[in-house]
Amino acid sequence: MRSTFHGLETARRGMFTQQSALQTTGHNIANANTPGYTRQRVNFVQTEPYPAASRNRPNIPGQLGTGVEAGSIQRVRESFLDVQFRSENNKFGHWETRSNAIAKMEDILNEPSDTGLSKTMDRFWQSLQDLAVHPENEGARSVVLQRGIALSETFNHMSTSLDGIRKDMGYQADVTVKEINSIIDKINDINIQISEVEPHGYLPNDLYDKRDNLVDQLSGLVNIKVERVETVDPSLIDLNFNPDGKYKIHLLDDKGASLGLLVNADTNTISKIDSVIDSSTGELTTLTFEGKNLLDGSVKTQGKLQSLRDAYQETYPNMMKNLDDLAYKFIQAFNTQHSSGVGLDGVASGNFFDPGTQIGAAKNMKVILTDVKKIAAASSGEKNGDGSNALKLADVREDVNFQSTYEGYIGSMAVDAQKAVGMSTNSIVLLDSVEKRRQSISGVSLDEEMTNMIQYQHAYNAAARNITVVDEMLDKIINGMGVGGR
Repeated sequence: MRSTFHGLETARRGMFTQQSALQTTGHNIANANTPGYTRQRVNFVQTEPYPAASRNRPNIPGQLGTGVEAGSIQRVRESFLDVQFRSENNKFGHWETRSNAIAKMEDILNEPSDTGLSKTMDRFWQSLQDLAVHPENEGARSVVLQRGIALSETFNHMSTSLDGIRKDMGYQADVTVKEINSIIDKINDINIQISEVEPHGYLPNDLYDKRDNLVDQLSGLVNIKVERVETVDPSLIDLNFNPDGKYKIHLLDDKGASLGLLVNADTNTISKIDSVIDSSTGELTTLTFEGKNLLDGSVKTQGKLQSLRDAYQETYPNMMKNLDDLAYKFIQAFNTQHSSGVGLDGVASGNFFDPGTQIGAAKNMKVILTDVKKIAAASSGEKNGDGSNALKLADVREDVNFQSTYEGYIGSMAVDAQKAVGMSTNSIVLLDSVEKRRQSISGVSLDEEMTNMIQYQHAYNAAARNITVVDEMLDKIINGMGVGGR
């Protein structure tokens, strides 16, 4: 025999379940502008019907429903879109950082401009040609000396500035490593919290959101793969209780192979990336992960950290080496030609520039000739008014292919910059596209929430009205029946 209060219990369950749905809707509305928040919904589940299948079941036409309950409060999220977003975010972090690094290099080289190396060299050549026309003119000689000094200072400035930005990239890599280590430490802590909640049958949705937000940030810094580890018995998992479990996070190389675990969900431990900046030199001396050297280029990942490493170890050092090679080749050729001529006193003047060494030639380039009368405008054995050697000095520019070589360096940099900007632009377009699709599913729509709120409110009011009706029926039975014969 079913309970006299069966109807009251059914309506009560309906009221409580609709109330839970209203509270969840309120939570969604309150977090409509919270970064990383995923909208939540209540999974409505029918309760067990009456009577259950048994030998002593009552003889009634069929089973009666007993109401509804909130099976679980679940996030509305598409895991496939998360994977897509993190993949595109990793590419964007990589190419945006590379684009910014090359843009800083372009600012330093500043070509084409009136203050760049190419224009400074043109002025130096022009001064030599003027000297060839007026070899005895002290003003023309002074211009050659000053423009030689200006050329040296331009090389010095470019090399020093490039080295300064290179070291800054090393500092940024060190800061990025600290950020990565901080993120994985937080993810591990959240993993532990989640593992303490899920076995009790709850879905810690806010912890899931916080962890996913951290993973999204991490994906822009390094290439990662997320692997789920269950914290509850798989037999307990169903449509109404499907926990996310703990996250095991792999660090991947640029080919997608795992380099090791950043976060080990099995042991609740993390493996940090190590970086060391030499305080005396400002150099990044160490960048390792689980014994693998990420600094020497033998192991590569992808993302912001890899781009910073590439700029520090390759992009900027290569340009500095190119400038050293160009400066050294020019200095040697110019000094050789200058040493073959004579000054106004008819004596060989020796080197015009400090010969130095090939490594650091651009940074250390300087004019060592101080007396303008010693500038070897004349060929050896010729009279003072001869300017033939000055013409040969001007021709050194062509002998060392200075212009074409330097233009090649600038052209190569421009191609790299164009590629980085293009890839960065493509990545952000794809990233925005994936994020819009993800938000269309996981984001809070106030219009939709208002509709749900009205729907749940009406259902709550109807359940309350049902209780009133059942109460009136029971009142009639209890207080109105059996009094007619009195």
